Amino acid sequence: MTIIWGSNFSVIKSAFRELNPQAFNSVRMVVASLAFLAVMAAARRFAPHTEVGTFYSPARVTPREWAQLAVLGLIGHVFYQLCFISGLARTSVANGSLMLAVTPVLIAGINALLGHERIGRAHWIGALVSTAGIYLVVGKGFRLGGPGLIGDLLMFGAVCCWAIYTLGTRPLMERHSPVAVTGLSMVFGTLVYVPLVWPDVRPVDWSRVSAWTLGLSIYSGLFALCVAYTIWYVAVRQIGSARTSAYSNLIPVVAMTSAVMFLGEPLEWRKVIGAVAVLAGVALTRAGSQVTAPAEE
Repeated sequence: MTIIWGSNFSVIKSAFRELNPQAFNSVRMVVASLAFLAVMAAARRFAPHTEVGTFYSPARVTPREWAQLAVLGLIGHVFYQLCFISGLARTSVANGSLMLAVTPVLIAGINALLGHERIGRAHWIGALVSTAGIYLVVGKGFRLGGPGLIGDLLMFGAVCCWAIYTLGTRPLMERHSPVAVTGLSMVFGTLVYVPLVWPDVRPVDWSRVSAWTLGLSIYSGLFALCVAYTIWYVAVRQIGSARTSAYSNLIPVVAMTSAVMFLGEPLEWRKVIGAVAVLAGVALTRAGSQVTAPAEE
């Protein structure tokens, strides 16, 4: 998951050279929605129908759950995508990656306040160590008051939407598969998102868009939205949202590594030390998260 999402920053930036951000995102959201629907149809036919699995669950979606999926689609696939894509288009990969450091702290804090998960001291120490490591990795390019301030704020808004979406989907996955919850909420989101950004999509001359850029859009839709989302929510169901979100701290390290390998960006010792700190922080966070229900009074 972290490899896919970390390298996806370079994929998106490359596609932006030919496609405007909303057109690119519309393509990948449509591709991802169709892929999810195809997988759900195949799972309904071939998967075992006795228990909740990764791809299929026998329970029917209730009217209340349909409403929840629609709301989650707005938060996690409309508002999130608008903030993420618009923010990344207006700020650097370094700044955008650093904003992701807020995700584990935000999710863990909300979980602790709601009493859903007990968060140990080691978890908080690990989150701080990872945050410090991320600053070492990308901090030189991070200027909150710089010209990319709007982009930075949009990226922070995306992190908030992602935290709410992650926590909101967990109750649904007690009865339904991660693929169904993610796929159905994405279909709802796509049905709203594409018409909303259609004024940006309509002027695109698709005959002038290269096959390479279209391929990047399809790749991002299938892997960054389908495969990685599924991994994320399988992990949320298995180990909890706090421990799962800790791994998002690895994404800036992967983004840095892919930039060195494929874009020829220089590798500095400061970044190496930061990457080690991020890994140490994730290890502490993983050890310190106690995914248990709070004691009954």
